[in-house]
Amino acid sequence: MVPLDDYYLWCDHRAKNEAAEITQIAHQEKLEAIDWCGGVYSSEWGFAKLLHWLRHNPEKRTRFASAFEHCDMVAATLCGITNPNQVKRSVCAMGHKWMWNASLGGLPPESFLTKVDPLFSGVRAKLDGDYATSDKIAGTLGPAWAEKLGLRAGIPIPVGAFDAHWDALGAGAKEGDVVNVVGTSTCIIAYASKAQLIPGVCGVVPGSVHPRFIGIEAGLSATGDIFAAIVRRANTTVEELSQGLDKYRAGQTGLLRMTWDNGDRTVLVNPSLGGITLGWNLQHTAQDELFAAIEGTAFHTRVILDRLSEYGAPTQRVINGGGIPQNNTVLNQVYANVLGRPVLVPSSKVTGIGSAIFAFLAAGVFKTVAEAQERICPSHTVFETHSEAHSIYNGLFDMYKRLYFDFGRPASNSTFGDVLPQLKQLSLSSR
Repeated sequence: MVPLDDYYLWCDHRAKNEAAEITQIAHQEKLEAIDWCGGVYSSEWGFAKLLHWLRHNPEKRTRFASAFEHCDMVAATLCGITNPNQVKRSVCAMGHKWMWNASLGGLPPESFLTKVDPLFSGVRAKLDGDYATSDKIAGTLGPAWAEKLGLRAGIPIPVGAFDAHWDALGAGAKEGDVVNVVGTSTCIIAYASKAQLIPGVCGVVPGSVHPRFIGIEAGLSATGDIFAAIVRRANTTVEELSQGLDKYRAGQTGLLRMTWDNGDRTVLVNPSLGGITLGWNLQHTAQDELFAAIEGTAFHTRVILDRLSEYGAPTQRVINGGGIPQNNTVLNQVYANVLGRPVLVPSSKVTGIGSAIFAFLAAGVFKTVAEAQERICPSHTVFETHSEAHSIYNGLFDMYKRLYFDFGRPASNSTFGDVLPQLKQLSLSSR
């Protein structure tokens, strides 16, 4: 199992054309799996990226043996597995990114894949294998990596998953909670005993978060990356530009920020969008834009939570996990004011705690996820909603929603839906 090329990172949108083709043919063929991933196949997902690679690397096609999500490749490498057919594959990764669904017979059928492109011929068989949730064992630590790491061989290694899904459990998420894993982007994670199919989300996958529940993933394509871009343009740092942000009041900038700087991940699933800031005047500062961007990411999060509630997945608690909330009280308070409910923030860093939970389960230290959470997850700091700010944000949110759908939907369904994609295309063609 020698990599043929570099990894495709999740936020690599080069495969947007391939994703659009998959979506179109899936609806033509009435492929049920497309409904389980929100109705739109994303350029951030596996089949789109693999097809992009196959089309752009003809000289390497004959050497292609299989494709792996990083979490599965890491576990296989640590276990010393060299045969692709022996690799345990993550239900989380394959369910959210490759349309794998046990109730539908696993991956989409070969007949569908080859209608998308004949280059997919034989690929389904090469992705076959043992699909499992993270309470199952992928294998044991092999001698080579045991020696490199200074550990004993034979330590059990659980089946992997995506970092945000494990981080949600590490943040203390229970059924009915939603966790915003806020970092460079935002992954929004929830799980429930029952869930309807939800248009525009990044998948409804049994076992993807908690092995005994149905996992739901959504998110923003950029959050911290937007903040970083603002301070980069201002030739300063986030720390410096954040000084005094706590004095800002709801709506005081007069700016409304659509945070599509890296496209829309949920609920429009449109990588061809770009950021918009309305309301500029000659006195506005970079700090004003930073505050408006924080508000914008909160409004976008509210759009997503409203979509979850609309389709039978209401949220009882909101937990802000990830790296940014630990260091940004302004963001947490804005979220509480925009969402109209308390926001809980873990009192200490939770990155890696979800991984530890499944490691403990594999080692037999704890018997259930709930038991592990009770023992090792931190307590929460609570940010309560300020009623006056929430009232102002309700008015702004009404405007935000109009802009969100008018500029974000395809041109056939809106007045301005062609503007941002055409600007992006013009920019590319002019280079």
